[in-house]
Amino acid sequence: MTEVKQKRYSVGIDLGTSNTVLAYAAVGSQEIRVFEIDQLVSLGEVAARPLLPSVRYHAAPGELSAGDLQLPWRAPDNAVDRAGESQQDPPVVIGRLARALGGQVPGRLVASAKSWLSHASVDRVAPILPWGAADDVRKVSPVEASASYLAHVRAAWNQRFPDAPLEAQDVVLTVPASFDEGARALTVEAARMAGLPTLRLLEEPQAAFYDWLFHHRDSLATELSDTRLVLICDVGGGTTDLTLIEVRMRDGEPELTRIGVGNHLMLGGDNMDLALAHRVEARLPQAGNERTRLSAASLSQLVERCRGAKEQLLGPDAPESASITLLGAGSKLIGGARTVQVTREEVEQIIVDGFFPAVASNERPGRPRGAIVEFGLPYATDAAVTRHIAAFLNRFAAQSRKALGSAPDSSARPSDAGEAQDEPLPVPDTLLLNGGVFRAEALAQRLSSTLGTWRGEALNVLHNDNPDVAVARGAVAYALARAGQAPKIGGGSARSYFLVLDETSDGARNAEAAQCGICLLPRGTEEGHEIRIEDRTFALRLGHPVRFHLASSSADTIYQPGEMADLTQGDFVRLPPIATIVQPRGASTTRGETAVQIATSLTEVGTLEVHCIELDNPVQRWLLEFQLRREDAQVNLAADPAQARHPALDQAIDHIDRCFGTRAQKVDPKEIKRLRSQLEQLLGPRDGWNSALLRELFGALWERARRRRRSADHERLWLNLAGYCVRPGFGYPLDEWRVEQLWSLFDDGIQYVNESQVWSEWWTLWRRAAGGLDESAQLRVLDAMAYLQTAAQSRHKLPFDVSKTGFTDMVRLSASLERIPVERKIELGESVLTRLKKPAENHQSWWAVGRIGARRPFYGSAHSVVPPDVAALWLNTILALDWKKVDPAAFAAVQIARMTGDRSRDLPEDVRQAVVRKLEAANAPRAWITMVGETVELDDADEGRVFGESLPAGLKLITAAL
Repeated sequence: MTEVKQKRYSVGIDLGTSNTVLAYAAVGSQEIRVFEIDQLVSLGEVAARPLLPSVRYHAAPGELSAGDLQLPWRAPDNAVDRAGESQQDPPVVIGRLARALGGQVPGRLVASAKSWLSHASVDRVAPILPWGAADDVRKVSPVEASASYLAHVRAAWNQRFPDAPLEAQDVVLTVPASFDEGARALTVEAARMAGLPTLRLLEEPQAAFYDWLFHHRDSLATELSDTRLVLICDVGGGTTDLTLIEVRMRDGEPELTRIGVGNHLMLGGDNMDLALAHRVEARLPQAGNERTRLSAASLSQLVERCRGAKEQLLGPDAPESASITLLGAGSKLIGGARTVQVTREEVEQIIVDGFFPAVASNERPGRPRGAIVEFGLPYATDAAVTRHIAAFLNRFAAQSRKALGSAPDSSARPSDAGEAQDEPLPVPDTLLLNGGVFRAEALAQRLSSTLGTWRGEALNVLHNDNPDVAVARGAVAYALARAGQAPKIGGGSARSYFLVLDETSDGARNAEAAQCGICLLPRGTEEGHEIRIEDRTFALRLGHPVRFHLASSSADTIYQPGEMADLTQGDFVRLPPIATIVQPRGASTTRGETAVQIATSLTEVGTLEVHCIELDNPVQRWLLEFQLRREDAQVNLAADPAQARHPALDQAIDHIDRCFGTRAQKVDPKEIKRLRSQLEQLLGPRDGWNSALLRELFGALWERARRRRRSADHERLWLNLAGYCVRPGFGYPLDEWRVEQLWSLFDDGIQYVNESQVWSEWWTLWRRAAGGLDESAQLRVLDAMAYLQTAAQSRHKLPFDVSKTGFTDMVRLSASLERIPVERKIELGESVLTRLKKPAENHQSWWAVGRIGARRPFYGSAHSVVPPDVAALWLNTILALDWKKVDPAAFAAVQIARMTGDRSRDLPEDVRQAVVRKLEAANAPRAWITMVGETVELDDADEGRVFGESLPAGLKLITAAL
């Protein structure tokens, strides 16, 4: 049977934070059905339900009988289909039974995997879930968890339709509109692991609207006759997703165009359940007078209990109150149960007033004290969905006014946020609500009434008969629309995109050259339509780092592909650059430059694909992908001094070349020693060199790396400058590539092994670059240092004096290796503490203890921090010190006691309060005291303290801030 004949169904899958849903329609049919998914609903009982809860329960050995967990299909034998499961592992339960078990036994439920997929501060392919679970609980990655839900759905489908396997159908998988490229790619990888290698992605708010359009396809002109702008507000279990759709009538029929998409906002039903759990936790009966804080595992159990109570008390015919019972653990499962009564009025106050407050249209999200950031997820610090909606509408004020037909006052001056200062917020006339939370009528009414107050009249609220399944049904409607069988949303580009010309093009090197752009893709271009710019030829550099800049404009100006534009005029904004290394391919291309033409297209998931096509060999194509959903990262196109080429850079490179180049003339050894001061005379003080300048200097040093061993001074200086210029090893385009090149030198070691200063600079270089090394590289560095220290202690015969290898520098480097396993971190911390007991040990090693035991890593994954009980023991040692005599001790204590809001990492309250008292007695900076008591970010100075020295000017790192 051919592939075409096998595609008998159009299938939509909503891989939700709370539930996974599948809908389908037979090819040629106009009937969309929701697929009932077989799953365990109780021990030994399988039933088909429309919703598959997106949760996994990891049973303890011997807890559940295999006979009670039988499903209608045989478990796949291959590892891909089993999404990482092994026959030797304790049983895993997925779906309704898993949710019920998770509400009874703490610490064994994997939940909110979809939220973790979008969390860039943890390793999303590492086994980290259930978050905060005990060491003996099996863990999986967010990708594996997501794959297991899709694999379950696939198995259920294939059991029902063996002649039409799911992997052979036309499958559309939905994702939040705000998902970045990384989260989308991981979603696709989860589908591949589940045996679904071919599918399309669709944004969830659009899918919800497609569902409504399909149901009203025969009367759209009437239904939307008074509509000009639709706000889709999709509040699911994990995210709030916002989209604006413009509606224009053409020839009596509505034309639909998406004009705005919200930023990623981790705010949804999970936050509401957690807020209710915090209220209940504070009222739980205690065995004694002393109140104890629940563990992360017990809190997750309580959250599951609160979820059910919330749905009951906000649902139709809700009772006046409900009981929430937290079961004990182990032998105390029944006897240790504790019950709290919550009233309907109380829940409405927490959920309705807390998450949908009736605020004014000019209010914006803030950062209230005590924000809920449990379970390691970076939840929105302001829980008010209404304030986030106001900020979203403000960002798209110009487009909204145009869609609504209300031009702004020409005398009003635009504010920085995008809204004219004297103009009211433009509010859409129509609202579509989606997501399970809006089953609660109180929430739907509060949001629609708040928006109506902003607008000055009631909004037209489109009826969504079942928000739990609308996204999956809408994904099928989208597939039908693609085939011409249903109404379609104009998914064309809402902006025109331009390639900013190289500042050195045509031999020019001035600010004006960087203000011209060539139109790559005009506004309104539909998805999948490739535009090839045939009348212009470009030079593409192969085998070397290259950067491309884009600019965009939402103006109505009609541009033609290839047209030049003056980017200093109009509302152009510059997008973050893409940096890559375009590798030569085939016999016709080698390193160097090759002539290419550019072809562009807009994908269905909001990315601009740019292909460079070799002029002399059109078969050769290189794909460059730009992520266009990063409004918060855009900057005005006005000249940015931080990006300007330093006027003395060429002179600086000449000085570097005199010392490390191929020139035959003799260089006085004193000139080598003076190189750093000469560079500072040319470029200004070293701590003021910005990232762009540093990476240019690193490039010059790297090109001359082979000549770093001319003398001990050459080697020492090269190591010092190269490390300084690449620090902190990440955070700037192509740093991964730079550190990869640098890593190739590690096995070579140093030439002047009896020079202690060279050893010091060698270890300092790797400390500075550590953030760019992966786990295997960091372990090799650690093992190399361990070998040298062992050699020193056992008097091994080595061809150099081991005492000169710089133990203090090794300790600082060791503490910077945040990707090594937790077990090695604990060994390392204990080793440093043992060394510190020696009277002659350098007090700076206390900095290393603080870095190793830190609650919030500088760049590593948050799941790999030292456990709180171990860190607390280290902290006790630090508290016993005289902080006036041991200067680094105070900040080390701050790092270990720092508040994250994640109780699986935070130290007990009494321990942190002890640190606060000692900090106050030592007159420590107020910011340090605040960090121990609240979840706050580091300032620039303290970021430098964590790193061990100042960071490059203008580089604001996104650390593991949760």
